[in-house]
Order: sequence, then structure tokens, then C-alpha cells
Amino acid sequence: MSSISLPEPVASFWEAVNAHDEQGFLDAFTAEGAVDDWGRTFTGRKEIKAWSDREFIGARGTLEIHSASDENGQIIVVGDWKSNYANGLSKFTFETSGGKLDKMTIREG
Repeated sequence: MSSISLPEPVASFWEAVNAHDEQGFLDAFTAEGAVDDWGRTFTGRKEIKAWSDREFIGARGTLEIHSASDENGQIIVVGDWKSNYANGLSKFTFETSGGKLDKMTIREG
């Protein structure tokens, strides 16, 4: 993982993702957490897992982080995403609550 310092729970989330740790990835989200992947929204762990099985953890995805910032309470992470499904510079925006992820939004970096 990158040497860029990330706040929790985002730091543990990326550790789990880059280690292909599905349970750690899923546990990072609140029960009603959501992923917005380029306008397609997956809500709750069942939908997030189904999406991830194909496009995220299941695609052996890893992120080389280029930058991280806090903008109005949202954690923004930009990096080079590499997987068996999609590749390229990506921007991940995280909304958190109670030490968990409420929402992760993925867009072009």
C-alpha cells in the first residue's frame, strides 16, 4: 500500500481491498452502506458483495494511492486501480458514520 496516510475507517478498508480480504471489505460498511460505481448504486451488504464478487474483490483489484484529502467531511482518495475487470485512474469518495463507511462513490480520477 502507499505511504500516504489515510484516516480510519478508510485506511483499514484499503488494506482489506488490496489484500483481497472480502470479509474485511464488507465489514467496513454500515449495514445500509452503499457503493455508487459510476452511477450504478448497490445498497446493503448483499448487493455490495454481488457487485464486488464480479468487479472489485473478485476481480483481484488493487489501488496504488496517489493522493488523499478531506473535503467537507468526505475522504477523497485518488489512485491507479488495477483489476481483472477495469483499470485506470479512479477517484473514490467516502462518507463515514460511526467508524464505518456509509457510502463509497467511484468516478474517473
